[in-house]
Amino acid sequence: MDSAARRIPTLVVSGFLGSGKTTLVRALLAAAQARGERLAVVVNDFGSLGIDRALLGAGEARTVELAGGCVCCELSDELVDVLEEIRASARPDRIVIETSGLALPYETQLSLWRPPVSEWVGDDMAVVLVNAEQLAEGRDLGELFEQQVSAADLLVLNQIDRVEAEVLPALEERLRALEPEVPLVRAVQSRLDPRLLEPPDWARERRAAPPHAHAHAAYVAETLAIEPGVSADALVARLRALGAVRAKGFVETDAGTRLVQGVGRRVELSPAPEADPALLGRLVVIRPAAD
Repeated sequence: MDSAARRIPTLVVSGFLGSGKTTLVRALLAAAQARGERLAVVVNDFGSLGIDRALLGAGEARTVELAGGCVCCELSDELVDVLEEIRASARPDRIVIETSGLALPYETQLSLWRPPVSEWVGDDMAVVLVNAEQLAEGRDLGELFEQQVSAADLLVLNQIDRVEAEVLPALEERLRALEPEVPLVRAVQSRLDPRLLEPPDWARERRAAPPHAHAHAAYVAETLAIEPGVSADALVARLRALGAVRAKGFVETDAGTRLVQGVGRRVELSPAPEADPALLGRLVVIRPAAD
């Protein structure tokens, strides 16, 4: 596909100070390097001064530091400029934006929906990490923390090894009180199944065997057959009933061919008149495994 037309998936990594964002981003960088994937990382450090840019070789990463403010507000224009420059110079396969601990993921995502970035960004998702120890101790759980949690597409209760196992259900209930709908997973040292953070890929799924193979102990990846003429409302309801964390595919709805992209509670259907017939009627879905 021509680089000018290719849409680039973008992940926003957010969470309060000390929640494990940088550890997760480092893991994503390592995984991308192992796959030979060109990953661009934008790091927003609220307290530092200046912009430090380093361009690495193919199969590695482009890293840009935005400092002295938050990408969700003071640096939103700079973020748009940097994303445009990264796309033109590095042509990444994927972009990760690590916000400062004081930023709001939803406000950061708004920059992805502004022209000209909106013309080439593909799947966008906000993963919000929560320090289990901080939550258990009731530290810094004010309005900023609540807004971060409620803006998540995926919530990660991180550093669960730092609290007693018996308190974990209560901690999850506290998060559910703030955000009752999005997927919620547990983690130690920000270790996550990478498929929870990546757009589903039809080609990888076709090569996978068996079709219901576990992503890890708690999740399965599968391909759903969707009948022609389905309504958008019925399709969205089905995905939400499955508890889908990610979903993607082409479907012939009662309003025409649509590209379906799901991230947690957010399910979007957009016109796709030139869909590959071989992919039509198939959705790749990642969802919690049955008990």
